[in-house]
Amino acid sequence: MKELLNLFLLFAKIGATTFGGGYAMLPIIEREIVDKRHWATIEELMDYYAIGQCTPGIIAINTATFIGEKRRGITGGIIATLGFVTPALIVITVIAAVLQNFAEYAAVQNAFAGIRVCVCILILNAIGRLWKKSVVDKKTLVIFLAVFVLSVFTNASPVILVIASAAAGIILRQLSARGRKGVEERSEDRK
Repeated sequence: MKELLNLFLLFAKIGATTFGGGYAMLPIIEREIVDKRHWATIEELMDYYAIGQCTPGIIAINTATFIGEKRRGITGGIIATLGFVTPALIVITVIAAVLQNFAEYAAVQNAFAGIRVCVCILILNAIGRLWKKSVVDKKTLVIFLAVFVLSVFTNASPVILVIASAAAGIILRQLSARGRKGVEERSEDRK
C-alpha cells in the first residue's frame, strides 16, 4: 500500500509542477525515476517513451502508466496514471473557471508567452537527452534522418514511422550481425 501511495504522490508531484505537455515532462520523469529512485534504467525509460509515443494518449501519462505497472502491476499502472492526471484536472478546472475573466489582461497574455518559451527549452532539453541515448551509430543516424525527413516533408502517420523504424532497426541489426559473421568465417578460413 505504501508503494502505491508513493507512486501516486510522485506522479502527482510531477503532474503538478511541470507545464508544457508530455515532452516537457520527460526530463523530470527521467530525473525522478532513473536518477533519484532507480525504478528503471535509462534504456527502459527510452523504451517507455517510444511505446508511449505510438500508443493513444499523452506520452508522459503513458510513461507513468508503464512505470507504475512495472512497479506494482496493473494496480500500480492505474495509480500512477491517476496521480499524474489528478493535479492537471484540478488546475484545468480552476483555470477554466477563472481564465475567461482574465484572458484579456496583458499580464496574463505575457505570462503565457513566457511559459511557451520555457516549454520550448524543456522540449529541446528532452530531445538532447533522447538524442544522446538513441542516435549512437551510423545505423541509428540513418534511421533518424529518414524519420526526420518523412515526418517533416510528408503526412506520414507517427505510428507508421515508429513501426517502420522498429523494422529498420531489426533489419539493420541482422545485416550487421551477418556481416560480422561473414568476416569471422573468412578470417578463420585463412588460418
